[in-house]
Amino acid sequence: MDALGLLRIRIRRGINLAVRDTRTSDPYVVIDCTSQKVKTRVEKDNCNPVWNEELTISIKDINASITLSVYDHDTFTKDDTMGNAEIDIKPYVECLKMGLQSLPDGSEVAKVEPSSANCLAEESSIVWNKGKLTQDMILRLRDVECGELQLQIEWLDFPGGRGLHN
Repeated sequence: MDALGLLRIRIRRGINLAVRDTRTSDPYVVIDCTSQKVKTRVEKDNCNPVWNEELTISIKDINASITLSVYDHDTFTKDDTMGNAEIDIKPYVECLKMGLQSLPDGSEVAKVEPSSANCLAEESSIVWNKGKLTQDMILRLRDVECGELQLQIEWLDFPGGRGLHN
């Protein structure tokens, strides 16, 4: 495996997701990065679902697009699309390369502002806590009338991984 490391994505919840059935939806999230696809469970009848699921993908190229797509599960027809967003990990990776081991827990390392280049719905903080760097974010879904995803990312090195310092 020639991965740099693993990215753990905690899909916390959906906020005000689009209605795709009569009055609600049965949403789930698919994360797509290069040739990998992982997905959450389906949350029945809920436009504000709480998943609290951890999904992990391997990162071979920090410039590769990481797309989150939300779908409405349908039993007899093709699942309906409910929007998508991309995670921009570049600001997070830059912070990882800083060597933050001496920082006190809870230190905010950086803030990432929403822009046309990312899907952030609001300012996102990158925080050092308990020996880990995490970034909490709320992503505004594209190609849909409404909806946001709340999630957190965390980098995981693994034995045999190339790491980010090469």
